[in-house]
Amino acid sequence: MNVKAIYIGRKQVYIEHFKKIFALEIKDRLEVTENHITAINLIRQDYGQMPLIIFYEQNTVQTDTERIRFLRNHFTHLYIILVTIHVNYEDKIVYLKSGVNNTASPQIKPEVIRDFFLWITQYGSLLNNQKKAETQKQLAPFKMPWPKRALDIIISALTLIFFSPLFILTALAIRIESKGPIIYKSKRVGSNYRIFNFLKFRSMYIDADKRMKEYEALNQYQIPTQNTKEKQNNSTSSSVIFDEVILISDDELIPEKEYIAHKRVETENAFKKFEHDPRITKVGHLLRKYSLDELPQLINILKGDMSIVGNRPLPLYEAEALTTDQAVGRFLAPAGLTGLWQVEKRGDSGSLSALERKNLDIYYAQHFSFLLDLKIILKTFTAFIQKEDV
Repeated sequence: MNVKAIYIGRKQVYIEHFKKIFALEIKDRLEVTENHITAINLIRQDYGQMPLIIFYEQNTVQTDTERIRFLRNHFTHLYIILVTIHVNYEDKIVYLKSGVNNTASPQIKPEVIRDFFLWITQYGSLLNNQKKAETQKQLAPFKMPWPKRALDIIISALTLIFFSPLFILTALAIRIESKGPIIYKSKRVGSNYRIFNFLKFRSMYIDADKRMKEYEALNQYQIPTQNTKEKQNNSTSSSVIFDEVILISDDELIPEKEYIAHKRVETENAFKKFEHDPRITKVGHLLRKYSLDELPQLINILKGDMSIVGNRPLPLYEAEALTTDQAVGRFLAPAGLTGLWQVEKRGDSGSLSALERKNLDIYYAQHFSFLLDLKIILKTFTAFIQKEDV
């Protein structure tokens, strides 16, 4: 039986150790990915229903269990091994309930991996729990209806031809103002969690991605949080701390309730959008005001990466926070140039919350039709010139 393995994690020391074992003992390549979004793509597009071993590098219990539960619920043919130095009894129970089958040390011995793969090859039926598929939710791939695809090809091709002079003028303006590529490519996650190169006219300075942290306070979807250490100091000076579960790290104490609330805020802050973004060039402000920076996405539409109308394809860091059973529905729809949330409340100085945006995306995925697409396209023309600079 052909069994493949994927390692999900970022610690290079662990990764190199596992890769060396696979090269010497398993005589096969270990697929490595930093996040589970890429793993989802590999599982669905490259490996299908082939039995898979997932080595999942431990992070925080809440984040890990959410993502492991997602993988387990949507892919029934996985054997999930948590790579960890130590897990206490309480956390071990939580991990087991979320779908972890086993644990492994980051310094696991080569012969243990070799014997394990020999066992899996002989008793691989334990890995293929296809009988449970009827009772588990499957991540059914979205298929583009052919009338919608035909309309996308016609509209994108004609628009590209019609706006070709504008493409040339825009490219010249970008090149004259600042150094860097004219077309900006970024990895985006579209329908079915498929990753593709998303095209835009560059509207930012070339080091914009590196400066993201500097401007976090401008994020329209940011939820204010109190300083953790300030709250922690107040907690430690109160007798209430003895009535709570306290999480202990190398340099601080934090109540479990506070930690869970902090992780919730991280998830709700998945979307990033900045008002009066200082990273944008002068030409970029003009391009964004009239949505001209979006024109290269017509090429994405022509290639089949996107549709004219759909849910906005997300950067990896946003999509990674939305791999939950509650949010997965938004990815079961075409990725689009324009969509429901853009025309309902486009920016609106931050009044569109992350929850509203997710709900509108899920609504579109469940109800999209030719008439709804036509309505959104007509509304897009009225929302073409944004009132605010976002």
